[in-house]
Amino acid sequence: MEGTFREQLFFVVLCLSVLKGDARYMEENEITPEGLFSLLNSELKREIPEELIYSRPLRCLDMVAAEGQFTFTADRPHLSCAAFFIAEPNQVINVEYDSVDIDCRGGDFIKVFDGWVMKGEKFPSSQDHALPLMERYVDYCDSGTVRRTVRSSQNVAMVFFRVHTVGSSFTLTVRKPINPFPCNIISQTPEGSFTMVIPQQHRNCSFSIIYPVEIKIAELSLGHLNDFPIKSMPGCAGAGDFVELLGGNGMDPSKMFPVADLCYNFNGPAQMKIGCDNTVVRMVSSGRFVNRVAFQYRLLDRQELQRIKVNSVEDFCFTG
Repeated sequence: MEGTFREQLFFVVLCLSVLKGDARYMEENEITPEGLFSLLNSELKREIPEELIYSRPLRCLDMVAAEGQFTFTADRPHLSCAAFFIAEPNQVINVEYDSVDIDCRGGDFIKVFDGWVMKGEKFPSSQDHALPLMERYVDYCDSGTVRRTVRSSQNVAMVFFRVHTVGSSFTLTVRKPINPFPCNIISQTPEGSFTMVIPQQHRNCSFSIIYPVEIKIAELSLGHLNDFPIKSMPGCAGAGDFVELLGGNGMDPSKMFPVADLCYNFNGPAQMKIGCDNTVVRMVSSGRFVNRVAFQYRLLDRQELQRIKVNSVEDFCFTG
């Protein structure tokens, strides 16, 4: 398990080196991949008694997968910082401001983003998130005195921050409450299983796996009895309720390539290998039915990737 987390974090570090948009402030970071690996491995899957609070310093560039209290103290001007927060698929992120000592008027800021930003792309995409893009940013300097807690809509969130003055600091407490109907998820690992349920709600939900993987759809129930075949190109949009498999090298599902559409009920398995940096299972729901999809996924090995590459006629990434 430790190796998979190392691979996941290494991908994040690579992405961070070319971040654009709001994440451009991170370009001057000096943190090393080895430092991030040690931090993440020290806290992932940590089990702490409820009466104790896990605490540690927050780095200018950080990945946080544990509940606890995190304090950033500036030892020099830090103009380009961000912390990635991730929880289990059935959890959301609560970020609480415990104490804040920064100079908002002097250009300091702390902004919580509802999702992740990588390479200028955002997850969840604007099509799949209930809030307009600008409402997904919560700036402490604008709202901190009246809004001390920010909750994400899914299992990932980010905190961007800029601190000019040595000694300025802030402390955040991160909690991960249960989400009974998870929607829009980034997997922590390249292998696992998940069941996505949308209970008569007009919404779209994406499950993102930041690896090339084999997807096995075990069950698909869309609340109607339409008998459509699996299609290699988009063709289910008229059905109103469907699942699509997407592949690409970015984070935004709306910018990824359609691999297959599924818009009929069946008990699987139906499987497909997708040799992209990011694989997404996305469910579109009209709100008229209770929709459900259950699937498994596993990391493709190098030999499988090579075979897919040789046999594929697609040029965006490799499917098989």
